[in-house]
Amino acid sequence: MTSAAGFLDIAIIVAFAALAIGQVFSMIRLVLGPSVGDRILALDTMVINALGLVVVLGIRQGVQIYFEISLLIAMLGFVSTVALTRFVLRGDIIE
Repeated sequence: MTSAAGFLDIAIIVAFAALAIGQVFSMIRLVLGPSVGDRILALDTMVINALGLVVVLGIRQGVQIYFEISLLIAMLGFVSTVALTRFVLRGDIIE
């Protein structure tokens, strides 16, 4: 029987792999996206995947600073997605 630490190690490896594959697929959509909306959504998905990678890395290393970094990434990702969408739709970010 495998211990809890062994299960955690396996889960972290699977999470890294899944997030890395998701990041690659998002990059492909960013390059091949037929419309600007698809490219904006691909960038937003890449931010979410990067956020997940940072959190999993923090769990793996046991360092709490990574969770604060993930909050900053989440805030910057949200603001940049909104700003880019407003720029594409209106041609202006600040009214």
